[in-house]
Amino acid sequence: MTSEQLYKEISNISALRENRLRYANMVLNDMTLFPKLIDILFMVDDKVSCRAAWVFEFVCTKYIYAIIPYLDHFTTHLKSIHLDSAVRPVAKVCELIATTYYSKTPNTLQKALSPSHRELIVEACFDWMISDQKVAPKAYSMQTLFLLGKDNGWIHDELALILEQDFQKQSAGFKARAKRILHKIKKNKK
Repeated sequence: MTSEQLYKEISNISALRENRLRYANMVLNDMTLFPKLIDILFMVDDKVSCRAAWVFEFVCTKYIYAIIPYLDHFTTHLKSIHLDSAVRPVAKVCELIATTYYSKTPNTLQKALSPSHRELIVEACFDWMISDQKVAPKAYSMQTLFLLGKDNGWIHDELALILEQDFQKQSAGFKARAKRILHKIKKNKK
């Protein structure tokens, strides 16, 4: 399947979970489509990029290691994602990367995720935390920042500051996640 054909297929996806799952399975069954999917994902001003992000999230949820050969490209272009429907799934993938990286079970992502990759993810997550994003990307970002902050104390300090400043202005969902993260940060400092 060419990039143009994949673009056309993805442009017809509805938000229904079974549609996203069907296309994710199509990519998982033919991993030559994955770089094409990433290219569509980073057509950031095109609404189809949001649909690509939905499929990308499902692929990475099922097989996070698919992203390893594309970490440079993904992390370098991460900050360019700006459409709401694309930010949420991409923030979720950042959380999946951080969770896998800090897994107690040794894995290939731990070797592949460089300090510069982590730095670019941290930068994007902080941007999502301080910009006018919905709750879900902020929740994924705060978890990602908490995990990546285990090696860099300044990340926890900045995250705690943002969470405390935004606490009263945010939704109940944000407050619940923020409380949990703030508790973990305080516990981690002991």
